[in-house]
Amino acid sequence: MQFPLMFDAPRSLVQELDLAPELLLQELTAFLPKAGKPARELPAAPLPDTFSEMSLHGSQEQCLQLLAPILRQLSDKDDARWLTLVTPPSLLSNAWLRSTHLNPERVLLLQTPSAAKTLQLACEVLRKGQSHTVISWLHDLSDAGKQQLARAAAQGNSQSLNVRFA
Repeated sequence: MQFPLMFDAPRSLVQELDLAPELLLQELTAFLPKAGKPARELPAAPLPDTFSEMSLHGSQEQCLQLLAPILRQLSDKDDARWLTLVTPPSLLSNAWLRSTHLNPERVLLLQTPSAAKTLQLACEVLRKGQSHTVISWLHDLSDAGKQQLARAAAQGNSQSLNVRFA
């Protein structure tokens, strides 16, 4: 199906529609959506490759079983920098971390008192570039927060991974 173009009208008709710019603007704004909430949300800007997010569903034991090999691989990465866990949930206890055979010389645990501080600390650690990967557990991370983490990771030549337990 082909849509008619505005300029398919005969030349004489186009000349008759020679409106002042203000009138033309009024005519065109009649077709624009009204101010207020958009009819549909615009998609978020694509994130750089420096940010990833994973959501784990199931029991705590299942989630930990899925997460363990990822953490083990990251702790054994051929990079002299840290694998940093920023405010991991309490179920990732020191005993559990040891039982997964992570390289303890390459894992850094940092705790913060609140989610806002977690985002701030994760960004700071990413920017410094002393960690190859910074893992955060921010459940309600906004698009702006994701962009902050991605930019900070790019600055520090690092990777940011946000994990959500659902």
